[in-house]
Amino acid sequence: MKAIITVVGCDRTGIIAGVSRVLAENDVNIEDISQTVMKNNFTMIMYVDIDESKATIEGLSALLAEEGKKLGVETQIRNAEIFTAMHRL
Repeated sequence: MKAIITVVGCDRTGIIAGVSRVLAENDVNIEDISQTVMKNNFTMIMYVDIDESKATIEGLSALLAEEGKKLGVETQIRNAEIFTAMHRL
């Protein structure tokens, strides 16, 4: 399954590393990534493949939320098909 991960918060060192570490530890492949910092506000969107992961999307959500708390950012993960359908006008 493909999923979309969003990360938003105040910029600081280690956000990409922390989120990527959680994904790597759970066999999630990052297929595309976009990030930017606007006036100290960090935003990142990742397109990932979770087919090889033993963790469920709910499990990954909990792990990412825990890491996000440590980093001071908000994280969300959604099934890419649902994300696309929600944002289709």
